[in-house]
Amino acid sequence: MFSKWWHYALAAVVSLGVVGTALAGLAAALIYPNLPPLEALTDYRPKQPLRVYTADGALIAEFGEERRAFIPIAQVPAYMKQAIVAAEDERFYTHGGVDTLGILRAASANLMSGGAKEGASTITMQVARNFFLSNEKTLTRKLSEAMLAMKIEHTLSKDKILELYINQIYLGQRAYGFEAAARTYFGKPMKALSLAEFAMLAGLPKAPSRYNPVVNFPRAKIRQEYVLGRMRTLKFIDEPTWRAAVAQKLVIRQARQQTDVTADYAAEMVRQALFEKYGETIYSSGLKAVTTLRRTQQEAANRSVWQGIADYDQRHGYRGPERQVSLPAEKAARAAAITAALEDLAPVSEMLPAVVLSADAKLIRAQLADEQEIAITGSSLKWVAQWAAAKKGRALLPGAVVRVQAVGAKPQWRLVQLPEVEAALVALNPNDGAITALVGGFDFNRNKFNRVTQAWRQPGSSFKPFIYSAALEKGYTPATLVENAPIALSAEEAGGTAWEPKNYDGSTGAPVRMRVALTKSLNLVSVRILQGIGPYYARDYIRRFGFDPTRHPPYLTMALGAGGVTPLQLAAGYGVFANGGFGIRPYLIDKVYDKDGRLLMQASPQQANGNAPRVIDPRNAWLMTSMMQDVTRYGTAARAAQLGRSDIAGKTGTTNDSRDTWFAGYTPDMVAVSWMGFDQPHPLGRGETGGQTALPIWINFMGTALRDQPQKGWPMPDGLVSVRIDPETGTQMPESGLGELIGDLLGKLESGMIEHFYEEFPPPESRAPDWNADPDAVPVFPGMPL
Repeated sequence: MFSKWWHYALAAVVSLGVVGTALAGLAAALIYPNLPPLEALTDYRPKQPLRVYTADGALIAEFGEERRAFIPIAQVPAYMKQAIVAAEDERFYTHGGVDTLGILRAASANLMSGGAKEGASTITMQVARNFFLSNEKTLTRKLSEAMLAMKIEHTLSKDKILELYINQIYLGQRAYGFEAAARTYFGKPMKALSLAEFAMLAGLPKAPSRYNPVVNFPRAKIRQEYVLGRMRTLKFIDEPTWRAAVAQKLVIRQARQQTDVTADYAAEMVRQALFEKYGETIYSSGLKAVTTLRRTQQEAANRSVWQGIADYDQRHGYRGPERQVSLPAEKAARAAAITAALEDLAPVSEMLPAVVLSADAKLIRAQLADEQEIAITGSSLKWVAQWAAAKKGRALLPGAVVRVQAVGAKPQWRLVQLPEVEAALVALNPNDGAITALVGGFDFNRNKFNRVTQAWRQPGSSFKPFIYSAALEKGYTPATLVENAPIALSAEEAGGTAWEPKNYDGSTGAPVRMRVALTKSLNLVSVRILQGIGPYYARDYIRRFGFDPTRHPPYLTMALGAGGVTPLQLAAGYGVFANGGFGIRPYLIDKVYDKDGRLLMQASPQQANGNAPRVIDPRNAWLMTSMMQDVTRYGTAARAAQLGRSDIAGKTGTTNDSRDTWFAGYTPDMVAVSWMGFDQPHPLGRGETGGQTALPIWINFMGTALRDQPQKGWPMPDGLVSVRIDPETGTQMPESGLGELIGDLLGKLESGMIEHFYEEFPPPESRAPDWNADPDAVPVFPGMPL
């Protein structure tokens, strides 16, 4: 019967088929009962990161191992679904979980190529593997995957399976799911993508590391065109649509973090606060934290701080390249040397590392890490002129590793440098304490130390208003004359060392009114005022503004800001003047929601003129604001007049040797404090005062923050009287009929000027809360507020 050789072959094949089928059936019988239950699919709860937003909905941070954003299948665009099916599983809607035709095709292709070149996993099998199985290449795992796929198909609808796939699959760059990948690679939600962008994403599941457009765009483009070709073959798109998609230029987002606005220091404050409350679950439970930050203000704060630091560097000159490398003459070796020099240097706040190829007084040529060659010409060469022209022993040679930055609407390259100086800015609403902008330093990834909340620095003259406020409660008035003569203090009065304070410009002179002393920031007068009211009284008084008395020793040096404050504390303190005398708590987190949108936390800020405690007399607050308005009109902060507003007040601050420089200023609805200095305190340089360094940062910020905001002003409270005084003596002048009326209207006459006094004179000392009975009435503001 089996006389022909092919009879034996046929029998062998049949026998093997029978045996194989029996073994497969046995394996299925053994494996199927042990397959895991499908609760992970039917009750899908993907790991979702903590997301932090501004008050107006801009994303500022994500915290979690997996960058993920869930999207229901009904919201997935048709092109996205079609691109996935075309790329991964064209018979998805017809097979039962395992594609027999696909298996035969893959087996044939692999046999012909002599290796495992193609796979036959369906979308359902990939779901099974991603949720329940490992990636090990064994027969048992493959059988389990097939069995699970069939089980899933019997349990879930096709759309539900595709929804799980779309949200679960890993697509590179820490992005899980296509919605997260859309934001990661293109900086926009899936619904805003084009067909070409859909195809780029659909090409990623096959090998996210290989087809990652950030890492290897040419390879990703080839894969994208393959997906578009499959869509055309399957009649999902027509010929013209295919051509347009292939031709579309794709812009891949290169940023390390996909956010709408940079607010890393504030985001870290939120992360720490929520981690303390909820622990490790914040990284996977999908919490949404809404802060009090405002996008426009945060962007303005970023620009202002960066520009302030850049301006300081421009004034002090180029320090030279970061390092020098040798550039071989041979082209390939030269390219390798440049790559090696730049590979471990990350961009810092848009400052890109580059290697100089050539340099002279008119042109610097450099190469970036992506092999792009750039040219630096024109005015941007001025501050590095000596280096470019090789003068005074300085030379910018080929192989110099430098930093460059593209600026302007039509980007022009300029040579920059990583700053050594630091700066910070914080803004808040004085009526409830909401922090609306916060920049804790030049670059968070370079240095995570938050100078707004963690840096305890001497405030210098920016602390004088709190001493002057204390003096008002002791019977001083803005018109009180105080000596401006030299003074010598004993070691006991000065805190350990004999001290002879001086005015910043070294001047002395006749007695001056307290208003003038604050406007001109006269140190000699301020010391005498503190001497008059007593340093122990002043130290207790500043508690009203939220300052920690233990950081302000009761010596006369306190008059010049020799204690320690953080920028956030100083902003809260100035908020008391801005809001008319109420103590407010700064806070950053407004609301926290769970992944389903349920409210978990909500801030309950104290409101000025509401439930916030009154800490100083409203007349005191108004008089201090009036005096600090003069600072911004005629005094050390007169540059603020360029804002063109009459409703601003504030005070500059400069410590000994210009180690810390400040400006604290406000309107009725906003307080902002800017600071500049070195992390390891040393002098900023000659002439680097608060008005030169910190004030421009403040002005640039407020120019944006106050844009389109109407001027408001501070109404004079009851209990104050306006009196025409002699500006030389500070004493009341006799009434002069019409002249007094005109003086009231203009605020100033040749024969005198208008000043304001408490109606009860001398005034009774206004009472602060009883600190011992109610220690939380006005807290010492913590460095890390919620």
